[in-house]
Amino acid sequence: MGTDDSALTWCPSGQPDAPESVVLGVRSGADGRVTYLAEPVPAADVLGAIPEGIEPTRVLRFASHCVSACAHRRGNDCTLVQRVLAVPVREESRAVPRCHLRGSCKWWSQSGVDACYRCPAVSTAHLADDELATLMADPTATPEQLTAWIAADAADRADAAAPA
Repeated sequence: MGTDDSALTWCPSGQPDAPESVVLGVRSGADGRVTYLAEPVPAADVLGAIPEGIEPTRVLRFASHCVSACAHRRGNDCTLVQRVLAVPVREESRAVPRCHLRGSCKWWSQSGVDACYRCPAVSTAHLADDELATLMADPTATPEQLTAWIAADAADRADAAAPA
């Protein structure tokens, strides 16, 4: 991201095929959290190295320009970050990750550090049976729907753990 890009807003949940797309980080560990790269790498330089049959968004997180035609865009706001903010932050996620995107990040400019706490857990690609990720990715879902789903899921897990 050169100085010519300083006026552009970047999406930290971008698609790898956008011409300006860069690799933001690598998904790793059992929970697939993002480990951020110290410097951006053009996606075009990396995509050819990913084995056939592996979706690039399964192993990498990409950033690309925030565009008005995005399904998550309402006016000047990103509704995806609004849904991301509805998910509680895990205590171990309270560190703000080092990120080269922050100065031009749409999520940062819209929501500040609260978005940064949650950003490493965001997945551009998710498993079909991951109901929460599916709901978060749905542009029509509201933060209130996410909050209700999270509460119902917690109640279901508590009921399942209770002795019979």
